[in-house]
Parts: sequence; C-alpha cells; structure tokens
Amino acid sequence: MLLGLGLLALLFALSRCNREEPVAVAPAPAPTAAPTEVVAATPNAARSNALVGTSGLGAYLGGTEALPRTFTFEKLNFDTAKSDIRAADAAEIDQVATTLKQYGTAKIRIAGYADSRGSDPVNMALGKARANSVKNALVAKGIDAGRIETVSGGESDPVDTNASAGGRFENRRTELVVTAR
Repeated sequence: MLLGLGLLALLFALSRCNREEPVAVAPAPAPTAAPTEVVAATPNAARSNALVGTSGLGAYLGGTEALPRTFTFEKLNFDTAKSDIRAADAAEIDQVATTLKQYGTAKIRIAGYADSRGSDPVNMALGKARANSVKNALVAKGIDAGRIETVSGGESDPVDTNASAGGRFENRRTELVVTAR
C-alpha cells in the first residue's frame, strides 16, 4: 500500500514538471477492454469533466453521453496578450466547424483562458476576447452565432504550470463545452 501511494505521489510530481522535457514512465498494465476514445491528460485533477480533444467531438455529438461535455482544442493556443487565432491553428477551427455543421442542433460554449501574467481584470477580458475570436471564426465558417455562447475563465483553472514558458503557452487556450445536442 505504501509503495502504491509512493508511486502515485511520484506520478503526480512528474505531471507537474515542465512539459518541455520528456519523462519516461513505466508502461501501464494492458487494459481489459479497449477504450472508445483517448482522453487528454490534465494535471488539474479537480476538473469535473475529463478533457477530450475536439477530434472526439463528432462521436460525442452522435452519441448519448450526458451533457455538458468539455473538449480541448488540440491545436489552438494564443500568443502572449493576444486573442488572434494563429494561421497554424486554422485547421482546428475548420475541423470543429465541419463537425458542428453535421450536428445542426448542437449548442456550445467557448471558454477562453489566459496565463497568470497580467492582472485579473486584464486576464478576464483577454479570456473573453479569445473565446470571441473562436466564435467569430466558427461563424465565418457558417455556424449560426446563436448556437455559440462565450465566457471567460481568465487565469483560473490552469492546465499546466505558469512557472515555465511552455506551461503558460498551454494555459493560453480555449475550451469547447457542448451544452445541447
């Protein structure tokens, strides 16, 4: 039992390390059943919903799992103090728009976040601007604006450490929450 707690503490500590350096982890025992989707790891164990990449959005919308469900954008982060969607991230918006067009009754909430640099009011405004940028990009791709709500999480609920450049980059993000099918 102590060995198990020690390993759990070690894994927790390693999950808090800078993401820029790979960490070798012993392979887990083979599962008894194959998972239906890959869940993105998040160091914030207090989250009520496991974060899933947007590539699983279509399967979720076509399924019967309970609402709401939070999805991460797999490749959509923002530059420091910016809310512009980078050209490298446009394909992610295209993929989500295509999926939302296939499920015309689905409604979503886009939550924008910031890293811990800047004041709370500035980070709340920046989070909202990032959420609105994603909404505007989806609307430009043909998604009805009435299906998309936007909110800001500011610097709350980080998914990585704010002590490193890589961690701050991961925290400058948006999340998509399905609120209705």
